[in-house]
Amino acid sequence: MLKTVFTSTALATALLLSPALQAATPSDALVQASRFDDIISLDPAEMYEISTFEVATNAYDKLVAYDLDDTSKIVPQLAESWEVSEDGKTFTFTLRDDVTFHSGNAFTAEDVVYTFARLAALDVGPSFLIHDLGITPDNHEDVLKAVNERTFEMTLSEAFAPSFVLNVLSGGNFSIVDSALLEEQAIEGDWGNGWLKNNTAGSGPFQLDQMVPNDRIIMSRFDDYWDGAAELGRLMWRHVEEPATQRLLLEQGDVDVARNLLADQLEPLRAEGTLQFVEATLGTQLYMGLNVSHEPLDDVRVRQALKYLVDYEGMVETFMRDAWIVNQTFLPQGMLGHVDSEPFSYDPERAKELLAEAGYEDGFSLSINVATNQERMDTAQAVQASFASAGIELEILPSDSRTALTTYRAREHDIYLGTWGIDYFDPNTNAVFVANEDNSPEAAANPLTWRNAWQEEELTERVKDLALERDEAARDEGYQALIEEWQEVSPFIMLFQQVAIAAVRPEVEGFRLAPTNDGNRHHRVSKD
Repeated sequence: MLKTVFTSTALATALLLSPALQAATPSDALVQASRFDDIISLDPAEMYEISTFEVATNAYDKLVAYDLDDTSKIVPQLAESWEVSEDGKTFTFTLRDDVTFHSGNAFTAEDVVYTFARLAALDVGPSFLIHDLGITPDNHEDVLKAVNERTFEMTLSEAFAPSFVLNVLSGGNFSIVDSALLEEQAIEGDWGNGWLKNNTAGSGPFQLDQMVPNDRIIMSRFDDYWDGAAELGRLMWRHVEEPATQRLLLEQGDVDVARNLLADQLEPLRAEGTLQFVEATLGTQLYMGLNVSHEPLDDVRVRQALKYLVDYEGMVETFMRDAWIVNQTFLPQGMLGHVDSEPFSYDPERAKELLAEAGYEDGFSLSINVATNQERMDTAQAVQASFASAGIELEILPSDSRTALTTYRAREHDIYLGTWGIDYFDPNTNAVFVANEDNSPEAAANPLTWRNAWQEEELTERVKDLALERDEAARDEGYQALIEEWQEVSPFIMLFQQVAIAAVRPEVEGFRLAPTNDGNRHHRVSKD
């Protein structure tokens, strides 16, 4: 078995590294050109970068998932069914009995307990997702129960809206891990985290063979997958930074799918009429985070002024066309609670008035941390030019995505330009833009508010109340009102919502894009 995996990986690596030698991609493999230089950890309890979730969703299963055709619905995955107690606090899941992990270990309720317990106990970035349900490092042993091999029970601290709870559990950070395997890999009580950063321990349709950061990812089919073996034997991703290079590889037949093409590449390809174009409006937003622990960003008038110094429409009508739409809220279009509110437009005179009120009529200097891909750099340069119209000198600090994120997470930025993707299809998923329970440097939870050193206790309390609101219409109205107040005071300049477009070769069948990378499963993709 080990020899077979090695041989498959070696062959795949040769194909990926030597595109000039091949006339077409392998008939049993899906090869994609994309950017994934943001990947830091593959551990579901630690991963928080958008690219990672596509790898995870092909390697793991969850209890439940969102319906790709109707994101307001939750569908079974490893849980066949579930019930909620009358008091709204206890959720009981009946589990499938035909599931095997890649290791050969059988899936049981103990794996669900272990998965949720380690997410709470590791207490790293995504842990707030389960802490929000009242499951903590201190109480997980009491509230997570394996009633028997086929029944898992979870008792929450409060009667949350059931749709909120199920949507949370549909997120990739709740991917069910192989507890027996991770116990073997655990070192000094780390729950296997060190090993799982670069490996997988799932039951999904594919298993990881190789991951080389900023280079390639290779997965192979898991033949014993409970929902039927995948159509193709392998998934491969090539890290290709430049959209123009992605287009060239696609046209040459060296890749099957190009994932990051811009309008300049898409328009001539569409004119040729030979490729497929698969689109999805994503739950991913491009934004700027302003660190309010750095002067003068601590002044709300300065933050408002910067929001008037962005040419939103100018960007989406030029280099951002086709791939992004303006969205100045913290919720994607189509989600419960979203309101079409765009209070800011490019208005240098209004910005100058606000800066003068704040005592900065002569301007000031700031820096912006940004990844080096073309789209981000073009955005940063456009913002640099529009900021200059009010006397603000913006220094661009380019780096790879990992470095920019590390700086951001350490609160060492002035401005960070990056993307944020939703964790699940409920408005509470983006409470990270609003709520901040603990703004201290040593805080366990580090939501986006914390990264920008911003805390508004009243808004935090409103977010908590909305998570408990069981009347959907009231929740909808509550989030809409919250958005409009938040837009005026927050340290976030919300720019655009992404429209993903994949260019796909004609021989590929069944390829689709989901609203989140967590939905981009490829086990039903085939080749003609």
